[in-house]
Amino acid sequence: MGPQTRPDQRPAAARDPAQGRLIVLTAVLFVSYLCVALSLPVVPLFVAGDLGMGNVWAGLGVGSAFLATILSRGFAGTVSDRRGAKRAVGRGLAFYVAGGLVSMAAGPLSFSPWSAFSVLVAGRLLIGVGESLVGVGVVAWGVGIVGPQRSGRVLALIGAALYGAFAAGGPLGLALLDRFGFSGVMAVSALLPAVGLLAIRRMEGTPAHPDAERPPFHSVLGRIWRQGAIVSLQGIGFAAIGAFFSLHFVREGWPHAGLGLTAFGLGFVLVRFALGHLPDRFGGLRVAMGSLAVEAVGQALLWSAGDPVTALAGAFLTGLGCSLVFPAMGREVVHLVEPHLRGTALGAFAAFQDVAYGLTGPLAGLLADRVGYGGVFLLGSTAAVLGFLTTVQLLRARPVVRTSPT
Repeated sequence: MGPQTRPDQRPAAARDPAQGRLIVLTAVLFVSYLCVALSLPVVPLFVAGDLGMGNVWAGLGVGSAFLATILSRGFAGTVSDRRGAKRAVGRGLAFYVAGGLVSMAAGPLSFSPWSAFSVLVAGRLLIGVGESLVGVGVVAWGVGIVGPQRSGRVLALIGAALYGAFAAGGPLGLALLDRFGFSGVMAVSALLPAVGLLAIRRMEGTPAHPDAERPPFHSVLGRIWRQGAIVSLQGIGFAAIGAFFSLHFVREGWPHAGLGLTAFGLGFVLVRFALGHLPDRFGGLRVAMGSLAVEAVGQALLWSAGDPVTALAGAFLTGLGCSLVFPAMGREVVHLVEPHLRGTALGAFAAFQDVAYGLTGPLAGLLADRVGYGGVFLLGSTAAVLGFLTTVQLLRARPVVRTSPT
């Protein structure tokens, strides 16, 4: 007989069924979120190249999805709290499929730029609503599976799936664009969330709270806006990379334009997997403070880069810095509200990041027209510094941290 495996030597997922369910949910999220990731480097190239429109319109093409996400966060939180997180995720995946199919129709209309752009924006808006429902639903579902005491770990693991999708989606999207064209990329984007829909059919959901008393949305917002502001400032750096990194490389004549999101995603996922426990152990504010400092350095490196290697290093450092800000602040938010309000609070919290994503594209496009793409990354560095200073102020105002190292 071979050696016996002691119970404490079994994989963590085998010892903890809840952890196993969380891992399955994370895998579903990764596959489905490629719908968003594939399009990020492709949309600005399609708008600025095939349609012959400028940087502002390219930024708007990317940012329109985030605008829809911002406007639908409250709706997504209500669906998650009242109907259940699984219902929110299922509806979101259906919106992803619809958005991919509508966006696909923009490709054959490229002979009429404004028609193609209008159809593209319609598809991006649907994808944005899907992102809102999926994002809020998956986080609420994950926290419901393992409990609020491990909410920081849940947010870290889910974020690793999201940005892992970004890392894989950048080069994959450009490779599909070269081989199958814009419509081919969008067709794949519609197929992947359909796979996610099939995968969650038999997964057990978490309880809904249809009859719980609910305060006004602005009341919930008032509890968490400071944490949301920090996440919003952090998100500008990522949005700058997502919207303009590939265009920056093309303008400079550098190779490997699709590797910007890959470098960012590798740094992001590395920290999430290796250090995702830090917010639960040390508290969100201290972790966010160090993270924002690293992001500021990464964006400054991108701004000053004179070659592609340095630029990719800046994207990697930005990923390292951005990685734990959302789970660090999200953990704070989870502990600020009652269980039946988690979906609503997380939706409001995530909307702050969406604001950064949605506004950075068109506003940074205006900046790029005047000072070049490097100025966009200087803006990202400045925003990270402001986030760092805001975190320091909050930490000084609350000197006693709720959690301590164990």
